[in-house]
Amino acid sequence: MADARVPAELLRAVGDDLRPVRPLAPPWRRALVVAVLAVPVLAQAPLAYGWRSNIARLGPGWAWGVSIVQALVGLAVLVAALREAVPGRPLSRRALWIAIAAASAAIFAVTLGTEQALPAAVPPGVWLRYAWECWEISVVTALPIFAFAAWLVVRALPVRPALTGALLGLGVGVLVDSAMRLYCWVSAPLHVLVSHGGAVVTLVLGGALVTTAVDRWAGRRGRQPR
Repeated sequence: MADARVPAELLRAVGDDLRPVRPLAPPWRRALVVAVLAVPVLAQAPLAYGWRSNIARLGPGWAWGVSIVQALVGLAVLVAALREAVPGRPLSRRALWIAIAAASAAIFAVTLGTEQALPAAVPPGVWLRYAWECWEISVVTALPIFAFAAWLVVRALPVRPALTGALLGLGVGVLVDSAMRLYCWVSAPLHVLVSHGGAVVTLVLGGALVTTAVDRWAGRRGRQPR
């Protein structure tokens, strides 16, 4: 029985506007889709530019094993971002700090461990060029993965878009760096943290800006992204 306080015309308008909505897949499943897309994208960097010249000396454990572990950390952070994007399922402050700490620890541990396993400094006179090239390749490689993951995030209607986008950028950045270390033969911490780490920071800031901009754009148009 209709509520007499609600006009019948309004009830009919609301009823006519209702459409079935397919529920979102669990965050881990959506992250798995991103991972499937990421494999060929990440492979293009070492395939296009060549594997690091000292990969044989580095050994399979420090080359492939460590990269796989780092990629898994990046995917875990991405899962956290995709969960944070869903209204009503915000991450606790503790979970957020764990995700940030895990990503940061992965980058620092891999950088310092690789330097101990096989020191390799930037040749004299090309420090800035090497730093720029690695930053550029990292960001360009990340763009398709970042764009697809950002689409998954914004269509979930995040309540905290800046935070969700930053977490998204962090996960993608760690994931991309796991492949970049198979291309870049330099293990000097200053180069890796400034250039590769700078790309991760760029993606974090980009994620926060993109998701915030989309959220505000959708609000001004009076509708939400789907």
